[in-house]
Amino acid sequence: MNQAWGRLLRKGDYVYGSFVKPEAVDGYINGVNPGDRSDVLGRFPFSEASLEDAVDCAAQGFRVWRRMSINERAGAVHRFRDHVARAQEDMACLLTRETGKPLWEARQEMLATIRALDLMLDDGVHTLAPRVIDDIGARSDRVPRGVVGIFTPFNFPMMVAATHTAAAVLSGNAVVVKPSKFTPGVGQSHVELWDRCQLPRGVVNMVQGPGSVIGQRLAMHPGLDVLSFTGSYATARAIAKLTLDRPELPTLLQCGGKGIAVVLDDAELDRAVYEVMIGAFLTSGQRHNSTGRVIVGEGIFDQFVETLAAKTTRLHVGYGFDPDVFAGPVISENLRTRYRRYSRSLIAKGHRAILETATAKGPRRGFYVRPAIYEVAWENGHPFLGQEPPGPMLLVYKVADWMQAVALHNQFEARIATSIFLSPDNLHLPDIRERLRTGALNINRGTIGASLRLPSVGLGTSSNGMPGGLEVLGLFTHPRSQLTEVRPFEDMPMLPGVHWEGEPDETTDLPPTDEPTEIGDLSSLLELAEI
Repeated sequence: MNQAWGRLLRKGDYVYGSFVKPEAVDGYINGVNPGDRSDVLGRFPFSEASLEDAVDCAAQGFRVWRRMSINERAGAVHRFRDHVARAQEDMACLLTRETGKPLWEARQEMLATIRALDLMLDDGVHTLAPRVIDDIGARSDRVPRGVVGIFTPFNFPMMVAATHTAAAVLSGNAVVVKPSKFTPGVGQSHVELWDRCQLPRGVVNMVQGPGSVIGQRLAMHPGLDVLSFTGSYATARAIAKLTLDRPELPTLLQCGGKGIAVVLDDAELDRAVYEVMIGAFLTSGQRHNSTGRVIVGEGIFDQFVETLAAKTTRLHVGYGFDPDVFAGPVISENLRTRYRRYSRSLIAKGHRAILETATAKGPRRGFYVRPAIYEVAWENGHPFLGQEPPGPMLLVYKVADWMQAVALHNQFEARIATSIFLSPDNLHLPDIRERLRTGALNINRGTIGASLRLPSVGLGTSSNGMPGGLEVLGLFTHPRSQLTEVRPFEDMPMLPGVHWEGEPDETTDLPPTDEPTEIGDLSSLLELAEI
């Protein structure tokens, strides 16, 4: 499938093992290249009726798939992994067309997806294996929950969709995937690869459409057993309101909010500047853990800011298929407008532009902007602690020492990941590490560094406290414990007051005694056994 050029063949939604075009169309989403608005990938219809069919068919697929062995499930995920590997170059081209990210970065996303699937197969199978304790007749199993609704973002449309869907399938669930409205082509191509894996009908389903219509209906659908959402905090809040009547629904909300960097006076300047710059402006600042704010010690502040501004002006923003491009456009005109408005709000509140927001000119008509840097006078009563800086925008804060840096850091509303740059010999590192309230701490490396092997739980408004990474397998399953009694019934002790062989003879005079009755250890009968 060569997805590099031309319009995509719009196949419709994927329901019960087949692509189907909706009979009753409720609307369309347009697939447009944000780096070249004349490049239209297609007009994709959506339908609420298709969503209902997808959830119903997923319930049917679950009844079959849940009975499959872990080896059969792993075999299906392995086939999917191999199809992804064979299609990675075409998928990378499609990623560049739909997201605008440079082709080299799209290729990295595909490689990261393959590595994540390998890790899922290696460590995930072990995670899902039953735990058996023979000497007490006990075991626990990870039991699939049912129908998993998966909302995928535009910034990593293939990696998030592939890894979360693979985790659900490996766990024994059926899925309904809703791609971002900005990446319908990647969403379609993702399930095309699952279609080649010979799964029972209904195990994998996909519906297209905007969040305001299809996403809302999927989130509140009573047939959903698990919900996994990756996207903005505003949308996560809307989902939380839609599911208020279902507090029992297991939900993963990954809301991003951007990461925070802390640069202390003894940091290695070049390393700190490079890591902060890459973290802030790669993917045009649209990653969930992009560096949105940097707190800098006053002893290094002027030199850091001067060097960062000089290096940032040399970053090449351009069309993703052109050579030597560091970052492409933002995803939409709406985001570009928010980028401009945010900068005006900063200036209106008395903060200083180091690099002003600006439109980047290129050979094609797209949503291009330049990286922007603003110094926030955070003690003036307008510290901009909440809303994340949109797009490639970095806010800089000056502090007196590490204690003030930590105190300021812990006031930010979103704390998904934190980078700290300092000398490895800094004696305050243990105290800093203990006091920083963050979901992930990277020492002398940027906020965008992460590993699926490690649990990721953003603090504050970055998540609802559920871990991502491999631990998403825990969300898609529930533990079920089992105890088996193996002793013959006649050998089991009876509780006091149970006269199994009949009532005692009330006429028999038993001598009073102060000695306790020996009844042995009954803890296993009373659910107090130590395991």
